[in-house]
Amino acid sequence: MAIAALVVFAMFALVAGGARVLIQRRRTGDTGIRQFRPAPGSVQWWAHWGFVTGGLITGLAAPLADLAGLAPIPFADQPAVAVAGVVVAVAGVAATFGAQLAMGASWRIGVEDTERTRLVTTGVFGCVRNPIFTTMLVTFAGLALMVPNPVAVAGCVLLLAGVQAQVRAVEEPYLQQVHGSAYTDYTTRVGRFLPGIGRSRQLQR
Repeated sequence: MAIAALVVFAMFALVAGGARVLIQRRRTGDTGIRQFRPAPGSVQWWAHWGFVTGGLITGLAAPLADLAGLAPIPFADQPAVAVAGVVVAVAGVAATFGAQLAMGASWRIGVEDTERTRLVTTGVFGCVRNPIFTTMLVTFAGLALMVPNPVAVAGCVLLLAGVQAQVRAVEEPYLQQVHGSAYTDYTTRVGRFLPGIGRSRQLQR
């Protein structure tokens, strides 16, 4: 199953990374990549490297550790768990790509403080505010189920911490600053990562 996990991880990188960047470049003339611009040591820098490192640990290091003989976590070492992991991970890759496409020309990796993009609130963004991160987390949860060892668990924890920092400390303040009351209203209606969960209470009656 470790080889299968490596294949799914490569598929995620090629589809959600490479293909989406090429589509963005063809449509807008811009790659949409902003993740390498933050100042070292900034919150966005730590958040970026947190979820990138967590993703690499889960998707690459954990399967390699499995191939090297690292024992899986006993209660998760079941064929049904591994099969479920394949289904979840592959579905997560497809859903991540779909969510990226739904963002249209506003899609970015990272945040540029001086940039102004359209606030997308329709389609899947009408169900959750951060569907790309949600589906990405689903993907890596599936990869962890495929090779359920301590390395995969550690990678998922780091990935989750990086995503939370990116969303809460970087993207939400940026969107609030750029879109003002329109974004505030959006946060009161739509959950952060899951439908109905993580809505702002600021304007709720």
